Amino acid sequence: MSFEKCKSLNILMTEFNRTWFIAGGWAIDLFIGTETREHGDIEFSVFRKDQVYLKKHFKGWNFNKVVKGKFHTWNNEFLELPVHEIHASNIINNERIEILLNETKDNSWIFRRDSRISYPIESIWSINEIGIPYLNPEIVLLYKAKNTKDKDNHDFNSVYNYLSEKQINRLRDSLKIHEPNHHWLQYLS
Repeated sequence: MSFEKCKSLNILMTEFNRTWFIAGGWAIDLFIGTETREHGDIEFSVFRKDQVYLKKHFKGWNFNKVVKGKFHTWNNEFLELPVHEIHASNIINNERIEILLNETKDNSWIFRRDSRISYPIESIWSINEIGIPYLNPEIVLLYKAKNTKDKDNHDFNSVYNYLSEKQINRLRDSLKIHEPNHHWLQYLS
């Protein structure tokens, strides 16, 4: 187990006193406990309501929001849906990170692509044995179900045998709502 990029991000986020968690393929690998593939980047998530704290935490960094697939400077406006992706770069060392905003309402996490899917906030993320928070795999896979690529299928195949019955049920039920014809459903029955 190496996870150097994840460890570096964990150190970078030490003073961020809000909930955050690694997302994407890295989250799958953190759940499994080993790196299963090359990762081109690292992304993490925060709750949309905490974006102001995020910007304060990364004071001195340049921020861009992604709007319809194009980068635009993120000034001081509060970002609302459909904007959910932010890119930050450190002007000193050119370090780059991608941040994904997650939706919440009261004590529930809401899937931004389909508000019929929601779970208690505390159930969507975990912390691995070395203290790195990550988005739980059934939520990561739900995001990966749209426009599934080879790396997403790899992540599904890598993590499938590690999923609990509850996680399989959650993913299956969510896919039936959001992507009812997705090929992963054949393995989740």
